[in-house]
Amino acid sequence: MKEGIDNALTIDVEDYFQVAALAEAVKYDDWASMEYRAEANTDRLLGLFDNASVKATFFVLGWVAERSPQLVNRIANAGHEVASHGYSHQLIYKQTPDVFREETKRSKAILEDLLGKRVTGYRAASYSITNESRWALDILAEEGFTWDSSIFPVHHDRYGMPGTPRWPHSLTTDKGYHLAEFPLSTLKLPGYTLPIAGGGYFRLFPYWFSRWGLGSINRQGQPFVFYLHPWEVDPGQPRLDVKWLSRFRHYNNLDVCEERLTHLLGHFRFTTMSEVLRSLGVLDKSSDELPTESSKHEVAAGAVLKPF
Repeated sequence: MKEGIDNALTIDVEDYFQVAALAEAVKYDDWASMEYRAEANTDRLLGLFDNASVKATFFVLGWVAERSPQLVNRIANAGHEVASHGYSHQLIYKQTPDVFREETKRSKAILEDLLGKRVTGYRAASYSITNESRWALDILAEEGFTWDSSIFPVHHDRYGMPGTPRWPHSLTTDKGYHLAEFPLSTLKLPGYTLPIAGGGYFRLFPYWFSRWGLGSINRQGQPFVFYLHPWEVDPGQPRLDVKWLSRFRHYNNLDVCEERLTHLLGHFRFTTMSEVLRSLGVLDKSSDELPTESSKHEVAAGAVLKPF
């Protein structure tokens, strides 16, 4: 018997060499020459989810979508949700607003052209919407996104907005737009907020602790969001020469991650992020039709961005 309520299962579709922790070893200009493993690893996850009869949200990097357009279609044809992970997996707070807007538009257009329908969900590379880059939320709204899952309410050296809400909510941007926000899941401990949402934490913590921590969120009557990357079920990926902390973050327990994920799929109920947000009443049911040119101009002007 699966525990709890419906939770959001999410995959950030990027390759091992695109991770911020390995940026010291691989520059963006080198990506095209690296061994490409994202497609095979994502197909591996699609098989796992099919066997478990669960649906997920796949945040697809624009660079990957350009290289593997049929992968995007396989994700959608299997009944999963496709959302945007940006284009080049750069930290937003190191970009200018103009560069971020252009990359956001580019990645959104790539996915929409492949799918023939709107893409309205977004997750930032390395959760890099922080207090320093809150302006990115305005740009997301202006470019037609209606929901986001980029904010990690924790202290961290690369990301985090400590003190922000821990549960899904309607977020008001600095310019007054509204987005449904599903923050990355955390545990509230005495004097500390602990990340528990997946990824490296899922590989670092013992499985029993992850299951207990995620279950405790459900026992509070709240859904959790779980995230993973395709490269995390690929222990055979090339090893890159990086500093010890980056090496530990990236390679720790890759050999047990797929087994743990299989157990997790059997313990909890999962669906797409949009379904969870709609069930909570923080996201309206929106059309999947592509916007017309006139409606695109309205979105850019903020005319169709209304509170939930």
